[in-house]
Amino acid sequence: MKRVSTICVAALLISGVAHAQSPAAKDRPGNNAVNSEQKNSNAPVAGRNSFTEGQAKSAIEKAGYTNVTELKKDDNGVWRGKATKGGSTSAISVDFQGNVNAAK
Repeated sequence: MKRVSTICVAALLISGVAHAQSPAAKDRPGNNAVNSEQKNSNAPVAGRNSFTEGQAKSAIEKAGYTNVTELKKDDNGVWRGKATKGGSTSAISVDFQGNVNAAK
């Protein structure tokens, strides 16, 4: 019985030491395709864009637009197309930072 108690105490001590190690790593990095904290431009910013067409369309719709059509990525990495907001259709763009801009 004394041996079993000693083994249990040792196991508890070892598990306590293992638990005191540095915290577990996050399950994913904080590099979302669209990061709302980065929106900082009233014009599309050129840069390598990893958005899919669906992600670009979702970003435009999240900005309040509907009927998103003709989305194409240009040579500067900016998604461009047409969308409707407030009853009028205009040219629209989404850059690599997630900035959604209508042509003026």
